[in-house]
Amino acid sequence: MSGQKTVTPNADSLVASIKAAKTRGLPPVDKWNPAFCGDLDMQIKRDGTWFYQGTPIGRPGLVKLFASILKREGDDYFLVTPVEKVGITVEDAPFLAIDFEAEGEGTDQVLTFVTKTDDVTVAGPDAPIRVERDPETGEPSPYVLVRRNLEALIDRKSFYRLVDVGTHHEGWFGVWSRGEFFGIIPSDELP
Repeated sequence: MSGQKTVTPNADSLVASIKAAKTRGLPPVDKWNPAFCGDLDMQIKRDGTWFYQGTPIGRPGLVKLFASILKREGDDYFLVTPVEKVGITVEDAPFLAIDFEAEGEGTDQVLTFVTKTDDVTVAGPDAPIRVERDPETGEPSPYVLVRRNLEALIDRKSFYRLVDVGTHHEGWFGVWSRGEFFGIIPSDELP
């Protein structure tokens, strides 16, 4: 070895670093660029449950703390502090939108989503909704941008409610929010 100190990443050191760098609001993780310390045995499942070393993290406050320092680079996800950067595994999207509120109608409609980690995002030009469909089953997976380049999978019950407030526009069925139309499915594919 060339005199470099090997650091084994762990959740306790991350928590200590987060507390030391605590700021109001979300930390500026996009401005932090520490050296990569390795992968952490942490995973976010498709249902929004966070696991550490194979065990669900049962403390919502700790999950919110980790979610506040989440960063995406390409297809990879990291927890970042001013002094550490560790890789984690994300099964689908890092957040799960568990509810939304619709205000207004038509092009004036505003859709405000809340995630399992209490993040709030208003769909619109800066926070688009997109839908991917499974090529084999056609089953939709809807997402909304939460912050930076981190998305939330919209849960099934909320997706069904989105369909209830949907409308047809230029050959598509979808929803409006903040003057932007987000297509869900081509109108001619509906029964």
